[in-house]
Amino acid sequence: MPASSVRLGVDIGGTFTDVVLEHGTAQYSTKVLTTYAAPENAILDGMRQVCAKAGVTPDQITQIIHGTTLATNALIERRGAKTALITTQGFRDVIEMRTESRFEQYDLNLELPEPLLPRQSRFTVAERVSASGEVLIALERAEVETLADRIAEAGYTSVAVGLIHSYLNDAHEQMIRAVLAEKLPDVMVSLSSEVSPQMREYERFNTVCANAYIKPLMKSYLSRLEGRLAEEGALCPIFLMHSGGGIISLESAAEFPVRLVESGPAGGAVFAADIAARYGLDKVLSFDMGGTTAKICLIKNQTPKTSRVFEVARTYRFKKGSGMPISIPVIDMVEIGAGGGSLAHVDALRQIRVGPESAGSEPGPACYGRGGDRPAVTDADLILGKLDPDNFAGGSIQLHADRSATALEETLGAPLEMDAQTAAFGLAEVVDENMANAARVHAVENGEDLADYTMIAFGGAAPLHAARLCEKLGVARMLVPTGAGVGSAIGFLRAPFSFEANRSLYMKLSGFDADAIKGLLSDLTAEATAFVRSCDAQAEILTETKVYMRYTGQGWEIPITLTPAQATAPDAETFLALFEADYAALFGRVVDGMDVEITVWAVNATTPQAQVAPVALAQDAGAAQASGTRVLFDPAMGAAADAQVVDRAAMAVGQTVQGPAVITEDETTIVLPQSRYAMAQPDGTIDIREAG
Repeated sequence: MPASSVRLGVDIGGTFTDVVLEHGTAQYSTKVLTTYAAPENAILDGMRQVCAKAGVTPDQITQIIHGTTLATNALIERRGAKTALITTQGFRDVIEMRTESRFEQYDLNLELPEPLLPRQSRFTVAERVSASGEVLIALERAEVETLADRIAEAGYTSVAVGLIHSYLNDAHEQMIRAVLAEKLPDVMVSLSSEVSPQMREYERFNTVCANAYIKPLMKSYLSRLEGRLAEEGALCPIFLMHSGGGIISLESAAEFPVRLVESGPAGGAVFAADIAARYGLDKVLSFDMGGTTAKICLIKNQTPKTSRVFEVARTYRFKKGSGMPISIPVIDMVEIGAGGGSLAHVDALRQIRVGPESAGSEPGPACYGRGGDRPAVTDADLILGKLDPDNFAGGSIQLHADRSATALEETLGAPLEMDAQTAAFGLAEVVDENMANAARVHAVENGEDLADYTMIAFGGAAPLHAARLCEKLGVARMLVPTGAGVGSAIGFLRAPFSFEANRSLYMKLSGFDADAIKGLLSDLTAEATAFVRSCDAQAEILTETKVYMRYTGQGWEIPITLTPAQATAPDAETFLALFEADYAALFGRVVDGMDVEITVWAVNATTPQAQVAPVALAQDAGAAQASGTRVLFDPAMGAAADAQVVDRAAMAVGQTVQGPAVITEDETTIVLPQSRYAMAQPDGTIDIREAG
């Protein structure tokens, strides 16, 4: 970016809205409480603050990149539009029947989550397309016109269209949209053949329903945001972070808002990948903990792991399969309800449980003094000495330790016969163990040993808990970058423009059709490239091709990456060799004598990542000067101790801090247990390692 550029990154979280402004090489940031009723108010407030810090005006901003949890929250809280689903006759109940999988196999009282759309909102048409794309039963226009009248009479404002095998032949879905546009011009329409053109109707129908459900809400919000920013003088282009770790235009985001569902966490993963590149780290555990959730992601070779299906709103102890599957490109991470605002209670077995319910920003944890009376993780952190009540969020929020103590004693202490500090210790240990378990499971599922990894911690709450997680996970090194408290917003400013186009075309290697593959990949490349061109007409565009392959009869695929040469000259033997190499690496063996099949083809178009300058590690420059001491409870010791308090901004390059200590800044606090020491690196990163 040119030195004169002024770029704004904005991340709306469940508790705080983070705003970062980059003016050339200088960076300015702030955190403001999220305003749920009108999220744009918090953005404007934060923009004014960082513009004042930087000495610029909103009309000087050249680009705004935004990520938000609004789409996710609307799905979780079921606050979307009145939505109808139009599907093929006989498939009305697919989203309710789900799949044959039981996410808790031995629970006889298992309750399946309610589908996003109730049965009376699901309509059928007499049509059928075969698994090869052939029309078996033609769709009659008159039937669609009659159905449009019923939809209008019922007052639906958004319609999802998901027909069987429409990813191979979308003619019937296109006819339905044309009729609805003619008869119901004010109703928004989403087609599964555009939102998620992939096989597996349960996932595809859920994805198009989710897109239609949140489309009116997100279109309205994005339109309001654009207008309010223009009123402030910010007339620059606005882009949105999508769940796959790239940036798309405002118009694309409004049309496909389901791609925004994991936009905030994706920004955090991009931020961690950028730090990994600067430090030359090939194995990184990204740990992002904010006010509402904690996100854990594995980053190998400075690239976050991606997936094409993930779940929103898991309802059963965060069990895989208990949520709503969304079939879009996404950075693969595990997300649990463990943030600073996560609330604690005692269950029927007299055990402390934390989350997923969050105090958010309204009313917030008890210590905020805004009406909350139940203990949150932030209340425990305050009682344990991790937070300074007079300097939270740069002093913008006064914390009340007495209210935290009261909430802990009444909710946890009374039933468990504990004082406030013991209850706080129990709460903190439970939430830390929850996060550690999530990280262990995620690593095992990916065949990784976390002992080989370096943790990168960011988000307002992560540096408070990250060192304890390292102790539990056996991770020897941890980095807390500059701007860690607003890491996702910074990640937005590091992300490339990108879009992934994908499509299902079932093909066995024994029936390999090179010409059909060339045509399909050419179409996907053109589609993905066009989306990127809509954001930046002049930029260089790179493409990456993936095919999803499995042995015939298996239930799921693994992604195989093709080089440009392999994509333009497809060859069955090459595909097989690539598949067997990756399969053996993942499962330890190949299966001889079985045919291999391809189910999904994907092309990701992206602008090149900016080159980063490697960081030359600092030499030990002696101990940093402490500004005072604070009583800090060290969980590993099981006792409180006097801890040094060090101002992060005052640490010179190479200076060290030995735990127990707290390193303070405006947006977060780094807690060092006795087992760790920290060193300031040349780029301002705090490098934390095991004490010798």
